[in-house]
Amino acid sequence: METIRIKYFTDQIEKLTYIAGKSDWIDLRAAQEITMKAGEFKLIPLGIAMELPKGYEAHVIPRSSTYKNFGILQTNSMGLIDESYCGDNDQWYFPALAMRDTVIHVNDRICQFRIMKHQPEIHFEETEELTGKDRGGFGSTGLQ
Repeated sequence: METIRIKYFTDQIEKLTYIAGKSDWIDLRAAQEITMKAGEFKLIPLGIAMELPKGYEAHVIPRSSTYKNFGILQTNSMGLIDESYCGDNDQWYFPALAMRDTVIHVNDRICQFRIMKHQPEIHFEETEELTGKDRGGFGSTGLQ
């Protein structure tokens, strides 16, 4: 089990919890009330900073209900926070674009994260032929 040092910038949000057996994604909450108009961009403070273990990074994505509940999109599609972003003032933020007028309240769950090991060093070997089955299409559908 890894230990991660965390700093909270507010006492108005619930502390992070890891619920074993349910999901390995951990919810993050808005640390400030944010009012947004359709088309507006804001960085929503998440009220935390962390010292991730060496060799790890955090992947931050919206929750499945974020758009339905708040009408916001994460502008960078997925956030990546590596272990070098670990200073006393390195608060995490959620970059949001409002698609409708909305209000996000303090402690609303708006995104989630998980900790991942860095990708190992890899070498690409060029070849004229691959040995896998040709699926002949696009993605998992096989449709073009």
